[in-house]
Amino acid sequence: MLHTVNKSSFERNSLQSCLNTIDDSSVILLIEDGVISAAKNTKSPMLADLAAQGRVFALQGDVEARGISSKVADNIKLVDYAGFVDLVVEHGTAVSWL
Repeated sequence: MLHTVNKSSFERNSLQSCLNTIDDSSVILLIEDGVISAAKNTKSPMLADLAAQGRVFALQGDVEARGISSKVADNIKLVDYAGFVDLVVEHGTAVSWL
């Protein structure tokens, strides 16, 4: 399952709620203000663990729009819109955390 998170963890607890419910086959795509959680100083050890497993993605255009390209954690994969579509196709079901 693909989980999209579009809110900053400083604004809402959407990311934490997502992390509390995902299973071992789920991946997370950070979009819009959610990409702020992709920064290297993220305080979520669970997100860091998932990123190390290759299960966390961030939308490149949103990362660039927020000026944090140089601050994205090493294990978080950046995807463009085509990559976003590929993730949706690959995982079938998508859940949006607002």
